[in-house]
Amino acid sequence: MKLILVGPPGAGKGTQGEILAKKLGIDTISTGVMLRTAIKEQTEVGKLAEQYINEGKLVPDDVIVSVVKERLSKPDVEKGFILDGFPRTTAQAEALTASGVKIDKVLSLEVEDNMIVERLSARRECSRCGAPYSVIYKKPRIEGKCDKCGGELIQRADDVPATIQNRLDVYHEQTEPIKAYYDNMGLLVTAKGENELEDTTKNVMAALGLEE
Repeated sequence: MKLILVGPPGAGKGTQGEILAKKLGIDTISTGVMLRTAIKEQTEVGKLAEQYINEGKLVPDDVIVSVVKERLSKPDVEKGFILDGFPRTTAQAEALTASGVKIDKVLSLEVEDNMIVERLSARRECSRCGAPYSVIYKKPRIEGKCDKCGGELIQRADDVPATIQNRLDVYHEQTEPIKAYYDNMGLLVTAKGENELEDTTKNVMAALGLEE
């Protein structure tokens, strides 16, 4: 299955993508993780993207599209993939369609803005492997340490209160319209994000026609 996950920042796309990846035996491809790795390594793309991300703005389409196309050309995604964080604009969605990449379904996680603010302030990420955590919803076994690799858990610079509302405004204005784009193609399904992880997962599985 080739999926796209859509939803506001903090909706739980990373967590649900991880659950779906295990169930379906495919990889989750997070453009956010790829870009943050580039920033950490201070590559040319990383330097370019850093100024946008730190201000809570979207990275330009041409930068994102080039990163994603390269990743989807690798053999490990032939059996399927889950795209998390791309496309984020209608132009990116159109570029993905034009590139010939086949998508089976687009899952939209629906979460209210007030819940997003709470989630973002609690979100943490492994500084080494990028695995997602939350001090409220998905605590690590050892506080401050990644369950997978033992890396230090950090709060992303764009998860501080000063940029949260800006990121939500950007999502509603630039990203949300892609739901209509994919709905017109007959690919869009929706799932409500709940307070409890298990409840959200049930909604996701039902939307995709999968058993837990």
